[in-house]
Amino acid sequence: MNFSKKIFAFIKITRPTNVAITFFVVVVAIIISGNVQSHLITIVLASLAAALVTAAGNIINDIYDVEIDKISHPKRILVLGVLTKKEALFEYRFLNLIAVIISAYLSITLLIIVVISITLLFFYSYLFKQKPLIGNIIIAFLAGMAFIYGGYVSGNPLSAIIPALFAFLVNLIREIVKDIQDIEGDSKLNYGTFPILYGISKSKQLIVIITILLVVFTFYPFIFRLYKIEYFIMIMVFVNPLLILCIKFLYEQKWNNKLSFISSFYKLNMILGLVAIYVGK
Repeated sequence: MNFSKKIFAFIKITRPTNVAITFFVVVVAIIISGNVQSHLITIVLASLAAALVTAAGNIINDIYDVEIDKISHPKRILVLGVLTKKEALFEYRFLNLIAVIISAYLSITLLIIVVISITLLFFYSYLFKQKPLIGNIIIAFLAGMAFIYGGYVSGNPLSAIIPALFAFLVNLIREIVKDIQDIEGDSKLNYGTFPILYGISKSKQLIVIITILLVVFTFYPFIFRLYKIEYFIMIMVFVNPLLILCIKFLYEQKWNNKLSFISSFYKLNMILGLVAIYVGK
């Protein structure tokens, strides 16, 4: 294999789209915290550290998921043998080390958040991903923590609580959808995810319940005048209709062919929700 293909594989295994999203989520979290005191270099370094943790988390997830990915995601780097597990593990450790160094340079608080995130991502891949809801909650928690992290960068973490809760609920739903999507591979490896233990019907019901909680929660910042009318308009025109549309897709006749599409919709909804919060501040 030539050098360029190997470099491409090292990049691809991190899932660069998700890494880029994490970077910009932290930037947005810093901006919407409403009390930006940080220099540009601090914002970039803090966002980079978070992005590197995400990249490393994706790598360790693929390392532990090689067998299941042979069924559910046969085109992933380790399944194809483009990288060895040893090479992937080296990249995982290297990226985490850089993230720790950067966060330690910025502040002890950011270092603590980074170390906690690295630890949770490791145990998610090693153990908790196989358990009902625990793994889902960990990933959703870390998605919300990215906003708290950004809030600490700007010196105003309290302002990041609402977007953090929004991110938590959206990502919790998306994680359950992904478990439904991976049910075939998970079953063959005797995983105990929620869809396997309680069935697809109960999983859909849980998604509906969390969606209702999320929709109700979106009204809170406007009712209590935390955000302006622009926020409410975007929520009512884009965010909540999209949430309802995802539920509709889940209950259509050929819903199982749309799971990847539905998962992408939740990612889009996350972005729209952030835009709504930003314009409403």
